[in-house]
Amino acid sequence: MSVTVREATKPSDYRKALKFTFELYKGNPNWVPPLISEEMETFDPKKNPALEFCDAKTWLAERDGRVVGRISGIVNRRFIEQWEHRHARFGWLEFIDDAEVADALFDAVEDWARGLGMDAIVGPMGFTDFDKEGLLIEGFDELSTFAMLYNQPWYRGHIERRGYRKEIDWIERQVKVPEGGIPEKVMRVSELVFKRKGLHALEVKHRRDYTPYIPQIFDVLAESYAHLYGYVSLTEPLKKLIADRYFSFIDPDFTKVVLDSEGKLAAVGISMPSLSRAAQKAKGRLFPFGIFHFLAAMKKPEILDLYLVAVRPDLQNLGLNSILMNEITANAIRRGVKYAETNAELENNAAIQSFWKFYDAREHKRRRVYRKDFD
Repeated sequence: MSVTVREATKPSDYRKALKFTFELYKGNPNWVPPLISEEMETFDPKKNPALEFCDAKTWLAERDGRVVGRISGIVNRRFIEQWEHRHARFGWLEFIDDAEVADALFDAVEDWARGLGMDAIVGPMGFTDFDKEGLLIEGFDELSTFAMLYNQPWYRGHIERRGYRKEIDWIERQVKVPEGGIPEKVMRVSELVFKRKGLHALEVKHRRDYTPYIPQIFDVLAESYAHLYGYVSLTEPLKKLIADRYFSFIDPDFTKVVLDSEGKLAAVGISMPSLSRAAQKAKGRLFPFGIFHFLAAMKKPEILDLYLVAVRPDLQNLGLNSILMNEITANAIRRGVKYAETNAELENNAAIQSFWKFYDAREHKRRRVYRKDFD
């Protein structure tokens, strides 16, 4: 049977797309399912504030009445204004290992992007950096982190066959928690910077202690990430959505805020107990029982996910990364964490790449954003 492609226009279409995704990865021990409720809200203008400044469409590929693939296209107007590149994005890509299906999906998203006057298309990317991005090209036999994209190994071949070329790569590492205590150099740099700059760590006993600093956290993220590939500034509604969604899971032992002598936020490091196994057990649903798997994972973690580190620009290159890691490592040792998974880090980010030489770390995953220029 030939492949047909149609636009997803109603909730039932997205439910079919999600059902197909779960079927595609059934039995894969390294795939971590998304939360179904959050996925259903992604393309709902009433739920996702990013759709206030993005044009987006999703297409389903079907054969004999069954979904065999999906793809979404995004045109982020804020990105175009900030970077002056008329690039569309593709994401939420899933398909069976079939050239006809892959071609039908990419024909749809590329034709749409050309019709909107775009010069190129890149992906996989989302609306913002808080969406999953980057095609996994190495590390398929490693457990995925809850916040990162996992995909089938055949996607790369089909994407490159379509004329897409590397735009940029991210690297991920597995970092062992040091058995002998915090690395000496990390501790020494931490102590020196604290004294010289009059810095101090925010004392946190409860998640609500972070609340007054959330606006400053987003400000520092914007200032420190503005030059990074594909960064798009967040609107106030998006900041509220992200804060409401993620800060309820924050563990004070693993999220550290550094303040300057005037009490202003200087740096922030956010990490969390791994939720990967909990998400697999929950099978995409928080309620009625999935929440208990997440709570158990938060209580006695063996794996830590390092989500992000951001340092105010006027204090960069002074060792504040060491301060944050000093605090997080000490608590990881105390709580019996065995190792940490880094978030995706740009391969050309020399500062963060060189930092890990002080730890027993192995590069175990690589992901890529592809680009195709239109003639």
